[in-house]
Amino acid sequence: MRFGEIAASALHGVLSNKLRSILTLLGVLIGVAAVILLLAVGNGSAQQVASSINSLGTNTLSIRPTSTGGSATSTSTSSTPQITMAVTDQLASADLGHVASVVPESDTTQTVSSTTTSETNISVIGATPDYFTVTTAKVATGSAFTANDVTAGSKVAVIGLSLAQELFPGASSIGQSISVDGTALTVVGVLTEQSSTGFQDPNTEIIAPITRVQSSFTGFGAVSTVLVAATTSDAVTAAESEVGIELNQLLRVTNPANEPYTITSQSSLLETQQQSAQSFTVLLGVVAAISLLVGGIGVTNVMLVTVTERTREIGIRKALGASRGAILGQFLLEAAILTLVGGVLGVVVAVIGAQFKINGTQPAIMFFSIPLALGVSVAIGVFFGVYPAGRAAAMRPIQALRSI
Repeated sequence: MRFGEIAASALHGVLSNKLRSILTLLGVLIGVAAVILLLAVGNGSAQQVASSINSLGTNTLSIRPTSTGGSATSTSTSSTPQITMAVTDQLASADLGHVASVVPESDTTQTVSSTTTSETNISVIGATPDYFTVTTAKVATGSAFTANDVTAGSKVAVIGLSLAQELFPGASSIGQSISVDGTALTVVGVLTEQSSTGFQDPNTEIIAPITRVQSSFTGFGAVSTVLVAATTSDAVTAAESEVGIELNQLLRVTNPANEPYTITSQSSLLETQQQSAQSFTVLLGVVAAISLLVGGIGVTNVMLVTVTERTREIGIRKALGASRGAILGQFLLEAAILTLVGGVLGVVVAVIGAQFKINGTQPAIMFFSIPLALGVSVAIGVFFGVYPAGRAAAMRPIQALRSI
């Protein structure tokens, strides 16, 4: 029996029960689409976070106080040395060879209101003007506050685009007054729109002179974070070493193993993120593969029912001289057709679905996932079709005819 005849018989078998074939296709379709889309979501999320980290610049260091610190050889050895504004000023004026700028931050969360509306849990960041050059926060309209504003503790602020639209819908926010936990600040600038990758939306932040934030909200103790920009991306390691040595001297830390701060670079954050994203993507792929496996089991069930229903046909064909291989090939081909068509439709659905954001993430299809999902779907169809096809091929003609 020629392959063309076997293929024609297989196609006829698939089309003879359209509803059953459609339901089987649907199971494979969902499995393939899930594999491609979930891998795309994982990849898109990884790209989004990586883009956010890279946008900060590969030459940026972040210094954050730890909950506990080592002893300092100061008059009060029991207290943990703190990174204050005075310390950051000394760090900035130390003229370190590989450090371009030092930006202290004091962060808090407050309720912000205008004359018409109010927003809660708004992030308020106290910083210096260099914040707008070191980070992704860029002023779109108006202007940033100045070094004189920091010196004077001026009641001015630059706010995120979304917050500006929420507080002053349909009107310009420049020159308007906002109340931050009872403290009136004048809006002098509005930031450009930024991508959001974490729990805090940067488009709703308020950035004000650090002296004003400390005076009104956080107090003049330790700062929340210190951003350090290296002169170049190649100088990050050298800058990190210089900053660590200088900070230990300023804080009088005698044991480097118990430094009261941690220094992280964007490159280390990116490496950690990539490892986490890879694990996350693999997990999503495994979850999706389970649905594809379930679709394959559905193929087995359908093929077993088909063999049972077509026992008489199998008996007649074998009585007329059809070989074991022809019968086996026909039913395997039927399973392959079901899974191949379902796989192709699943790819189409996945490609269409990837054009839309899913939970705020733009999926990015990993192109190897398309042939992989198609190949696996067909392989699963053939694998799970072997047993039903083997049962059909093993039937003796006389037994098949007597069973009817």
